Amino acid sequence: MTTDDTSPTQAVKAQQRLRELVLAGELPGGSRIAELALVERLGVSRTPIRAALLRLAQEGLLEELPGGGYAVRTFSERDVADAIELRGTIEGLAARMAAERRAAAVLLAEAREVLDGIDAVLAGPALDDAAFEGYVQLNARFHQLLAEMAGSPVLARELERVMRLPFASPSGFVGVQAGSAAGRDMLVVAQDQHRQVLEAIEAGEGSRAESIMREHARLARRNLREAVRSADGQRMPGVRLIRRRA
Repeated sequence: MTTDDTSPTQAVKAQQRLRELVLAGELPGGSRIAELALVERLGVSRTPIRAALLRLAQEGLLEELPGGGYAVRTFSERDVADAIELRGTIEGLAARMAAERRAAAVLLAEAREVLDGIDAVLAGPALDDAAFEGYVQLNARFHQLLAEMAGSPVLARELERVMRLPFASPSGFVGVQAGSAAGRDMLVVAQDQHRQVLEAIEAGEGSRAESIMREHARLARRNLREAVRSADGQRMPGVRLIRRRA
């Protein structure tokens, strides 16, 4: 019995694996991607590989070459900062809409539970690998809930799109903070902003909620600067794709 490697499932798996290779630095920035080598490496046919290459080009991790084919992109620090700022703008709008439209009680309750979980993760003096993974999952869920609270499929779709931009996800640069007391303190500040925005949403304070989420994005931009300067290759090898400002 053979596996149909032209199925959508195989295409998704190829896309995920290819993204991992890029962000892990196994396909260096600027390098041309050999399609046949990927076919052999990932164990699938050209069809899902081509679909994966196209998808990652749409996400911005790859660039199409004039003569055909793809290469791994590199990014300026400003490119990444702009992507984070865009996320902050859209999340700020989501927070304001959630406050003005009175977010569903069930979503508010789940958000409080998620933040309680983050508090538990941050209770220690530093994050080990397990705590770090727990933080990333809970943080992602809180931001997802924020989008759902707005009650706008259009906004949720645009937010999902911007979060696929390279390094623009809510936990894109928390890895550089894990394992140090100073890094943990920065995450505590971010958690306090989570609490504040939820409080503003529950109180119907749209302008305040929007302002807090924009400030939250500025904190992420500070994390970007720290990540680029520390270049912690073990935790965040994808940072190698970012070119420092002169």
